Amino acid sequence: MNIGIVCYPTYGGSGVVATELGKGLAEKGHKVHFITYTQPVRLNIFNENICYHEVYVPNYPLFLYPPYELALASEIVNVVKHEKLDILHVHYAIPHASSAFMAKQILKTEGIKIPVVTTLHGTDITLVGKDASFAPVVTFSINQSDKVTAVSNSLKEDTYKIFPIQKSIEVIPNFINLERFKRQSKEHFRRAICPKGEKLLVHTSNFRKVKRIQDILFIFQQLQKHIPVKLLIIGDGPERVNLEELCRELGCQEDVRFLGKLDAIEEVLSIADAFMMPSEKESFGLAALEAMACEVPVISSNAGGLPELNIHGVTGFVSEIGDIEDMVKNTLTLLKDENLPTFKKNALARAKDFEISKILPMYERVYQECLEQIQLKPETEKIDILTI
Repeated sequence: MNIGIVCYPTYGGSGVVATELGKGLAEKGHKVHFITYTQPVRLNIFNENICYHEVYVPNYPLFLYPPYELALASEIVNVVKHEKLDILHVHYAIPHASSAFMAKQILKTEGIKIPVVTTLHGTDITLVGKDASFAPVVTFSINQSDKVTAVSNSLKEDTYKIFPIQKSIEVIPNFINLERFKRQSKEHFRRAICPKGEKLLVHTSNFRKVKRIQDILFIFQQLQKHIPVKLLIIGDGPERVNLEELCRELGCQEDVRFLGKLDAIEEVLSIADAFMMPSEKESFGLAALEAMACEVPVISSNAGGLPELNIHGVTGFVSEIGDIEDMVKNTLTLLKDENLPTFKKNALARAKDFEISKILPMYERVYQECLEQIQLKPETEKIDILTI
């Protein structure tokens, strides 16, 4: 198939999943065209089946805000026409679903059918999308998609609760490449971070308030009263300055390291004992899955799809959002020498359920169903399929 993928090119989960999906499809022989405003951060390989199309947004003085949605729709039209795409798959509802709908209508006037699949990832529904400024457009765009998928049952249920959606939503979970995310021998790095044999906690995110990283620091301060422990925080974002200041206020700055953005996250995960994810909102928890693939059990909240991934008492522990005391208790239990090996083994076993080779065929089936639906429609009816 000749597949177009529209996504955000950033470190966020939706962009990572979209990029890894495209790479996986290319490895299977499909032709994949990424359409976005800059090259996705995970698109770091050369493959004859992968093309990148940059969305150029003109900066006219007339526009107070750059009209990205219009520029994206125009680029989608151009790529579909000139590359003869079979399917358009768009990730994240805002603004990709609405841009896809506009492109579909333009292409219809030229007699071109392009199926549209929309994939919902999380905050496009639970945070940004339900804002009154966007909700009507999000609702319309989802309902106009030919196929809609969500990354967890929790997100599917939230979508139906928040919006009057008539379309059927299929759950296709996020996935992991176990060839990349696996535990590596990095003991020299571990000894440098934990010279006295301390336990090591890790967190990675984009440092937004919904990640509740301050909870990790409060948990860490309490853990230090019981066991020797260190903390590594990977990523960057708007909360970093506040987090560093909180470290100083709590007096734990000597045992906490902020590593910034890292591409080789799996190398740090390979030396960790536990992964912390106390998020307020989390549609799936891709960062937790990456940790589990590296044999790192998870301490998480019960936000969104996290309980679907992190099995309480098996791959780690799940607590109520903001219940720091319970998370401290659970972390101490997990880190006991007699318990930790079992949790690590279970974490890896659970990660194998989400290996890309198991999930990618689900998307291929959705694509094929879209194409078959188009073939069954009367010639007078123009249909486009876009995946978001």
